[in-house]
Amino acid sequence: MGSDEPRPAAPVRPAPQDMRAVLGHFCTGIAVITGHDGHNPLGFTCQSVTSVSLDPPYVSFCPALSSTSWPMIRATGRMCINVLADDQEAVCAQFARRSHDKFAGVDWSSAGNGSPRIHGALATIEADLEFEHGAGDHTIVVAHVTALEAHSGRPLLFYRGDYGSFADRPAEPMNYAASAT
Repeated sequence: MGSDEPRPAAPVRPAPQDMRAVLGHFCTGIAVITGHDGHNPLGFTCQSVTSVSLDPPYVSFCPALSSTSWPMIRATGRMCINVLADDQEAVCAQFARRSHDKFAGVDWSSAGNGSPRIHGALATIEADLEFEHGAGDHTIVVAHVTALEAHSGRPLLFYRGDYGSFADRPAEPMNYAASAT
Protein backbone atom coordinates (compact mmCIF):
# COMPACT_ATOMS: atom_id res chain seq x y z
CA MET A 1 0.00 0.00 0.00
CA GLY A 2 1.49 3.31 -1.06
CA SER A 3 1.73 6.26 1.32
CA ASP A 4 -0.86 8.22 -0.68
CA GLU A 5 -3.52 5.45 -0.59
CA PRO A 6 -6.16 5.72 2.15
CA ARG A 7 -5.92 3.20 4.95
CA PRO A 8 -8.93 0.97 5.41
CA ALA A 9 -11.03 1.82 8.45
CA ALA A 10 -10.60 -0.43 11.46
CA PRO A 11 -13.41 -2.97 11.67
CA VAL A 12 -16.23 -1.99 14.00
CA ARG A 13 -16.60 -4.38 16.90
CA PRO A 14 -20.27 -5.30 17.45
CA ALA A 15 -21.67 -4.76 20.93
CA PRO A 16 -22.83 -7.88 22.86
CA GLN A 17 -26.48 -6.82 22.64
CA ASP A 18 -26.12 -6.49 18.83
CA MET A 19 -24.55 -9.95 18.62
CA ARG A 20 -27.44 -11.39 20.66
CA ALA A 21 -30.08 -9.59 18.56
CA VAL A 22 -28.67 -10.65 15.20
CA LEU A 23 -27.58 -14.19 16.09
CA GLY A 24 -30.94 -14.70 17.80
CA HIS A 25 -32.32 -15.00 14.28
CA PHE A 26 -30.63 -18.40 14.09
CA CYS A 27 -33.06 -20.95 15.51
CA THR A 28 -31.44 -23.47 17.86
CA GLY A 29 -32.46 -26.52 19.80
CA ILE A 30 -31.94 -26.62 23.55
CA ALA A 31 -30.13 -29.26 25.56
CA VAL A 32 -29.25 -29.88 29.17
CA ILE A 33 -25.69 -31.13 29.62
CA THR A 34 -25.48 -33.41 32.66
CA GLY A 35 -22.86 -35.25 34.64
CA HIS A 36 -22.51 -36.96 38.00
CA ASP A 37 -19.57 -36.47 40.37
CA GLY A 38 -20.27 -39.65 42.36
CA HIS A 39 -22.26 -37.71 44.97
CA ASN A 40 -24.51 -35.27 43.11
CA PRO A 41 -26.11 -34.89 39.70
CA LEU A 42 -24.88 -31.82 37.79
CA GLY A 43 -26.28 -29.96 34.82
CA PHE A 44 -26.74 -26.77 32.82
CA THR A 45 -28.80 -25.55 29.88
CA CYS A 46 -26.98 -25.16 26.56
CA GLN A 47 -28.17 -24.12 23.11
CA SER A 48 -24.83 -24.43 21.29
CA VAL A 49 -24.79 -28.18 20.62
CA THR A 50 -23.73 -29.39 17.19
CA SER A 51 -22.52 -32.48 15.38
CA VAL A 52 -18.82 -32.20 14.51
CA SER A 53 -17.78 -35.51 12.96
CA LEU A 54 -19.32 -38.86 12.11
CA ASP A 55 -15.98 -40.72 12.11
CA PRO A 56 -14.88 -40.46 14.83
CA PRO A 57 -18.27 -39.58 16.35
CA TYR A 58 -17.81 -36.10 17.85
CA VAL A 59 -20.26 -33.48 19.08
CA SER A 60 -19.52 -30.01 20.37
CA PHE A 61 -21.08 -27.56 22.81
CA CYS A 62 -20.02 -24.26 24.34
CA PRO A 63 -20.41 -23.62 28.08
CA ALA A 64 -19.90 -20.09 29.39
CA LEU A 65 -16.73 -19.42 31.36
CA SER A 66 -19.03 -18.28 34.16
CA SER A 67 -20.64 -21.74 34.40
CA THR A 68 -20.23 -23.32 37.82
CA SER A 69 -21.59 -26.69 36.63
CA TRP A 70 -19.27 -27.27 33.66
CA PRO A 71 -16.00 -27.41 35.67
CA MET A 72 -17.52 -30.13 37.89
CA ILE A 73 -18.78 -32.10 34.86
CA ARG A 74 -15.42 -31.62 33.11
CA ALA A 75 -13.68 -33.18 36.12
CA THR A 76 -15.67 -36.41 35.62
CA GLY A 77 -14.69 -36.62 31.93
CA ARG A 78 -18.13 -37.81 30.83
CA MET A 79 -21.53 -36.30 30.18
CA CYS A 80 -25.00 -36.83 28.78
CA ILE A 81 -26.44 -34.29 26.36
CA ASN A 82 -30.22 -34.28 26.82
CA VAL A 83 -31.97 -32.72 23.81
CA LEU A 84 -35.15 -31.18 25.20
CA ALA A 85 -38.64 -31.85 23.83
CA ASP A 86 -41.15 -29.08 23.18
CA ASP A 87 -42.92 -29.70 26.51
CA GLN A 88 -39.73 -29.24 28.59
CA GLU A 89 -39.53 -25.45 28.74
CA ALA A 90 -39.67 -25.57 32.57
CA VAL A 91 -36.74 -28.02 32.61
CA CYS A 92 -34.79 -25.64 30.37
CA ALA A 93 -35.45 -22.71 32.73
CA GLN A 94 -34.62 -24.76 35.84
CA PHE A 95 -31.18 -25.78 34.54
CA ALA A 96 -30.42 -22.24 33.31
CA ARG A 97 -30.56 -20.88 36.89
CA ARG A 98 -27.84 -21.01 39.48
CA SER A 99 -29.12 -23.43 42.11
CA HIS A 100 -27.80 -26.08 44.44
CA ASP A 101 -30.49 -28.56 43.39
CA LYS A 102 -31.30 -28.12 39.70
CA PHE A 103 -32.69 -31.66 39.65
CA ALA A 104 -35.51 -30.97 42.17
CA GLY A 105 -38.71 -32.38 40.67
CA VAL A 106 -36.96 -33.55 37.47
CA ASP A 107 -37.37 -37.23 36.63
CA TRP A 108 -34.07 -38.81 35.58
CA SER A 109 -32.14 -42.04 35.64
CA SER A 110 -28.51 -42.93 35.14
CA ALA A 111 -27.32 -43.28 31.57
CA GLY A 112 -24.83 -46.03 30.73
CA ASN A 113 -21.93 -43.72 31.61
CA GLY A 114 -23.48 -42.71 34.96
CA SER A 115 -24.58 -39.23 33.87
CA PRO A 116 -28.22 -38.23 34.37
CA ARG A 117 -30.58 -39.00 31.50
CA ILE A 118 -33.57 -36.67 31.77
CA HIS A 119 -36.86 -38.47 31.24
CA GLY A 120 -38.94 -37.16 28.35
CA ALA A 121 -35.93 -35.78 26.47
CA LEU A 122 -36.19 -35.96 22.69
CA ALA A 123 -32.71 -37.51 22.46
CA THR A 124 -29.77 -38.36 24.71
CA ILE A 125 -26.12 -38.44 23.72
CA GLU A 126 -23.58 -39.99 26.07
CA ALA A 127 -20.05 -38.74 25.51
CA ASP A 128 -16.54 -38.51 26.93
CA LEU A 129 -14.59 -35.27 26.99
CA GLU A 130 -12.10 -35.24 24.11
CA PHE A 131 -10.69 -31.69 24.29
CA GLU A 132 -11.51 -28.03 24.95
CA HIS A 133 -10.54 -24.76 23.34
CA GLY A 134 -10.94 -21.31 24.88
CA ALA A 135 -13.15 -18.96 22.84
CA GLY A 136 -13.77 -15.54 24.37
CA ASP A 137 -16.33 -15.76 27.16
CA HIS A 138 -17.07 -19.44 26.38
CA THR A 139 -15.24 -22.73 25.98
CA ILE A 140 -15.62 -24.94 22.91
CA VAL A 141 -15.93 -28.54 24.10
CA VAL A 142 -15.50 -31.47 21.73
CA ALA A 143 -16.83 -34.75 23.10
CA HIS A 144 -16.52 -38.31 21.78
CA VAL A 145 -19.95 -39.94 21.49
CA THR A 146 -20.17 -43.35 23.17
CA ALA A 147 -23.94 -43.98 22.95
CA LEU A 148 -27.03 -42.18 21.72
CA GLU A 149 -30.77 -42.58 21.60
CA ALA A 150 -33.65 -40.68 19.98
CA HIS A 151 -37.40 -40.79 20.57
CA SER A 152 -40.41 -39.44 18.72
CA GLY A 153 -41.57 -35.98 19.57
CA ARG A 154 -40.86 -32.38 18.73
CA PRO A 155 -37.88 -30.23 19.76
CA LEU A 156 -37.91 -27.27 22.12
CA LEU A 157 -36.57 -24.42 20.00
CA PHE A 158 -35.14 -21.02 20.86
CA TYR A 159 -35.57 -18.13 18.43
CA ARG A 160 -35.19 -14.39 18.97
CA GLY A 161 -35.23 -14.69 22.75
CA ASP A 162 -38.29 -16.93 23.01
CA TYR A 163 -39.26 -20.61 22.94
CA GLY A 164 -41.08 -22.34 20.13
CA SER A 165 -41.70 -25.66 18.42
CA PHE A 166 -42.92 -27.28 15.23
CA ALA A 167 -46.45 -27.42 16.66
CA ASP A 168 -48.05 -27.45 13.22
CA ARG A 169 -45.99 -30.46 12.05
CA PRO A 170 -46.81 -34.02 13.10
CA ALA A 171 -44.20 -35.80 15.18
CA GLU A 172 -42.62 -38.59 13.17
CA PRO A 173 -42.58 -41.97 14.90
CA MET A 174 -39.04 -42.93 15.75
CA ASN A 175 -37.12 -44.92 18.29
CA TYR A 176 -33.42 -45.30 17.63
CA ALA A 177 -30.64 -46.29 19.99
CA ALA A 178 -27.00 -47.03 19.27
CA SER A 179 -23.71 -47.43 21.04
CA ALA A 180 -20.39 -46.45 19.54
CA THR A 181 -17.58 -48.94 19.77
